[in-house]
Amino acid sequence: MAASVREKQAAALKRMLNFNAQPLKNTAAEPVWKVLIYDRFGQDIISPLLSVKELRDMGITLHLLLHSDRDPIPDVPAIYFIMPTEENIDRICQDLRNQLYESYYLNFISAISRSKLEDIASAALASNAVNQVTKVFDQYLNFITLEDEMFILCNQNKEHISYHAINKPDIMDTDMEAIMDTIVDSLFCFFVTLGAVPIIRCPRGNAAEMVAVKLDKKLRENLRDARNSLFTGDTMGTGQFSFQRPLFVLADRNMDLATPLHHTWTYQALIHDVLDFHLNRVSVEESQGSEASPAGARPKKKNKKSYDLTAADKFWQKHKGSPFPEVAEAVQEELDTYRAQEDEVKRLKSIMGLEGEDDGAISMLSDNTAKLTSAVSSLPELLEKKRLIDLHTNVATAVLDHIKSRKMDVYFEYEEKLMSKSTLDKSLLDIISDPDAGTAEDKMRLFLIYYITSQQPPSEADLEQYKKAMLDAGCDLSPLNYIKQWKAFTKMAATPANYGSGGVKPMGLFSRVMNTGSQFVMEGVKNLVLKQHNLPVTRILDNLMEIKSNPETDDYRYFDPKMLRGSESSIPRNKNPFQEAIVFVVGGGNYIEYQNLVDYTKARPGKRVLYGCSELFNASQFIKQLSQLGQK
Repeated sequence: MAASVREKQAAALKRMLNFNAQPLKNTAAEPVWKVLIYDRFGQDIISPLLSVKELRDMGITLHLLLHSDRDPIPDVPAIYFIMPTEENIDRICQDLRNQLYESYYLNFISAISRSKLEDIASAALASNAVNQVTKVFDQYLNFITLEDEMFILCNQNKEHISYHAINKPDIMDTDMEAIMDTIVDSLFCFFVTLGAVPIIRCPRGNAAEMVAVKLDKKLRENLRDARNSLFTGDTMGTGQFSFQRPLFVLADRNMDLATPLHHTWTYQALIHDVLDFHLNRVSVEESQGSEASPAGARPKKKNKKSYDLTAADKFWQKHKGSPFPEVAEAVQEELDTYRAQEDEVKRLKSIMGLEGEDDGAISMLSDNTAKLTSAVSSLPELLEKKRLIDLHTNVATAVLDHIKSRKMDVYFEYEEKLMSKSTLDKSLLDIISDPDAGTAEDKMRLFLIYYITSQQPPSEADLEQYKKAMLDAGCDLSPLNYIKQWKAFTKMAATPANYGSGGVKPMGLFSRVMNTGSQFVMEGVKNLVLKQHNLPVTRILDNLMEIKSNPETDDYRYFDPKMLRGSESSIPRNKNPFQEAIVFVVGGGNYIEYQNLVDYTKARPGKRVLYGCSELFNASQFIKQLSQLGQK
């Protein structure tokens, strides 16, 4: 398989850290020691891709934020990796005036304008530092890759391009233009890094269409300008899409508002839903020991621990898309095998007479030395294994606490039934008015999903009854106000999304994990198994990728930036199914859709699908945005 976007972005960063020259193969030579200066944007791009150790291996001794107080280090080259914003440019000029470093390599995350370049040039002249500014580069790396098949646009200032920002009723055209330009700039960087010019498809009449039109124009202008085109020459030949171009599907969040509110059941999506998880790092509150504190003492403060969930973590790579019960079982199995290996080392120690000397031990030394050597040499491996097992035990336990305290299995199962229109075993009102079932937010999410997916909205009388029950449960009703308007509006515009005939089948309670030796007390949690079904995003992608005729997607617009002229109707269209596709959701995405696309691709060997979104939010962040919209 050719290089993924993540590998390409990491390679581009490594090239940049090597003064924009290809890193050499022989590692015998000492790297040049240098300083890396980044802003928050740069930090967010680098942190999911390169660890501190990798930076050190590339000769980065110090990495500092641009706007922190930095001491001069006169004999060291400095590599800057920053956004070309006014304040950043001012700060660079200040650094030049203060002669902080020996030489300056300026790398801009996204393209810098002519006028700002002139500002830097005049500052360099004034401070007599012209020969120290060694190189200025546009890196076109203004996006964050989180997985091999997943990217988001930004983490800083994401509220500027959030669902709320795009959909607020009083938005001015100029603001909307600015939001679209921000999104298009990042997408443009994404395709430059990918080294491919896509074929763009999008629905009509929403934010996704505006993005498509602007992106098409930007790609077209860049291709037209042959001298400076970023898509020609040596970069293209090595591109993974040298034979076939990728399909780029732009979707709008409004086509499916139920999925982001859905309670989920796979490991990665659950972590994102209930814990603090962003840019591949999860923070868990450590529960303190159970011994009671003396009366009147202040309650102990909870420690927060952060863990990085990376591509190097094999357990994570294997299980992040599994249903939670399977994950709990797998952690338990890993723990058991680890304990067995540990006992083996202990056993050898005691045979070797390292506890007590005696004559018999000497004769047994020879055959056991080999065993001990192998046991000792596997220690670092064992320790790393132990670290990962502890990490997942802690994270999974934290998730399980949420599932149990909020009855999330009940919610998940009920919502799946709502979305797949199967028969319901108990009334919605019961769940909403049950004080033990979940938080007010959980109830709101459930009701919104019911409201969004229902064929005809509940009658006024019923609605009043639901509202009363939700107010009693402490819900804030403003998200509902927005969803009501949204539903009335989309009713005119389009048919509601269809969620496929999904559903879950309960598998009886946990067998293995129920036994007493287990770390996880799963009592009362249903062991639900997912049936594979496609969410709206995946269905749209499937229609466009396989060139299926479907009323849902037949009306989608078609852009081909490589065609120099010709109206949309006259462009010759690609008739063959695509092998590679990128789905991008304008207005925010989630791990549920990502996982659904990953499962979709798994079933189709040879195909590749990337998922991107303007921001990644979990249900509670999304509810907040909806309630802000509902208060308007």
